[in-house]
Amino acid sequence: MTVPSLKSKQIKRDTETVTRFYETVPTTVQRLLVPSEDDTLSFEHVDTTPIASQESVIEIIQQARRLIFPGYFIQTRMDSVNLGSFLCQEAMALFNRLSQQIVLSIQHECLRLDMPCSKCLESSHKTAFQFIQSLPDLKAILAGDIDAAFVGDPAAKSYDEIIFSYPGLFAITVYRMAHKLYEMEVPLLPRMMTEYAHSLTGIDIHPGATIGRRFFIDHGTGVVVGETTEIGNRVRIYQGVTLGALSLPADEIDQFRNQKRHPTIGDDVIIYSNATLLGAKAIIGARSIIGGNVWITEGVPQDTKVVLKKPELVYIGNHNRSGDLKPVYQQSRPEEKGGENEIC
Repeated sequence: MTVPSLKSKQIKRDTETVTRFYETVPTTVQRLLVPSEDDTLSFEHVDTTPIASQESVIEIIQQARRLIFPGYFIQTRMDSVNLGSFLCQEAMALFNRLSQQIVLSIQHECLRLDMPCSKCLESSHKTAFQFIQSLPDLKAILAGDIDAAFVGDPAAKSYDEIIFSYPGLFAITVYRMAHKLYEMEVPLLPRMMTEYAHSLTGIDIHPGATIGRRFFIDHGTGVVVGETTEIGNRVRIYQGVTLGALSLPADEIDQFRNQKRHPTIGDDVIIYSNATLLGAKAIIGARSIIGGNVWITEGVPQDTKVVLKKPELVYIGNHNRSGDLKPVYQQSRPEEKGGENEIC
């Protein structure tokens, strides 16, 4: 008779231990399927209600980029011989995928709000076709955005560098696509598109915002542009800028959903890093400059520079043996002299 080795006994005990854990999983799953009495909200999507696909939305973005920037985001070589056939094939694929996702989004909205049938299939294909038709105009607008980045950023070495690598341009590109669908009243998809760009770039632009031509976001991380924001032409903003809404009491939120809640930025305005502009009263006049780290909730006249007072710099040495740090040199920098419209 063979006596089991100590090693084999240990393996058996380990197997039994793992099995006991596996046996407890179905119990937890049952708890997920049947919410407890304490759960006031529970979310699942396991019925036949249609809903858009996040993966398809991402592919819609990539297909549209390949059409707007031919040859940039493909692995095969493009030339004048095969360019036309490639773009036609790509456009048809985009049309099919986009119309399908619009159908799902409209049907989901109709069922969610218990709305009457609105010929979802016909309207979705019409909307998808109109979006395809808008691509040449989007291409022209984005060309201006690219040139604005090249002119406004001395670190940019070429247009190709901007198209391939600038997160600001990617966020703006996705925003301009999503905004077109938002204008055509497509539910759900525009927000899914801009939030995908947000997840990749850290730049949060609501598809409902209105943004003019030659828009440039430098660096970009932490930028927020709210739903009812209006931005003019040739505007430049830097990282950390917030164009947001003032906080509202919970019982007043519904009445403000369709009202102007965000700033208005005039033409040729520059907003430096970490500036916070909140509310509909924050109307920034044309050609104004908003300095870094300022907090604005009121209007700013045109041709105005808004800056914080220069802080006092204190240089502290660590040579004191007693362990107490002493200021060894102080420099109080003079305040900037501005015009009569300057606000500090």
